[in-house]
Amino acid sequence: MTSTNAPEWTLRAVTAADVEPVAEIRADVMRADLERLGRYDAHRVRQRFRDTFSPRWTSVVEVDGALAGSVTVRPDGGGRLLEHFYLAPGHQGRGLGSAVLRALLADADAAREPVRLIVLQGSPARRLYERHGFVLESADPVDVVLVRPVPAAGPGAGGARPGR
Repeated sequence: MTSTNAPEWTLRAVTAADVEPVAEIRADVMRADLERLGRYDAHRVRQRFRDTFSPRWTSVVEVDGALAGSVTVRPDGGGRLLEHFYLAPGHQGRGLGSAVLRALLADADAAREPVRLIVLQGSPARRLYERHGFVLESADPVDVVLVRPVPAAGPGAGGARPGR
């Protein structure tokens, strides 16, 4: 589906009241992949979000003023780490993920920073990231690390210029 069909959305700062609803979205979204990998634990899938929750770097995705998902983007050694990017199942497959991701990547591109993330082996989310320029950095039996390098500068941008 193209981004022109994506619903209107906004990002807002996360609050303490959002932690449990986002933990539930995470559990719902990740369940099938974790079960397939033999790693699903109903408590652990929620607790991992709680343990790594960072209000400074996390935003809530809202559609029509209602919680639709979350995303965390934190500094990562000269780049950015994208994590906890979850959209509730009712908001998937409508271009919302691509629209949010494009906005986050445009911000990283403006700062000339690469973006890294980790997806579970076999996750359909990997296709979304690859469509947006992420490539394989490393993998193990459970996790796949993807990176989106800083896009090459366009003609005439940076570097030595001919005749100089």
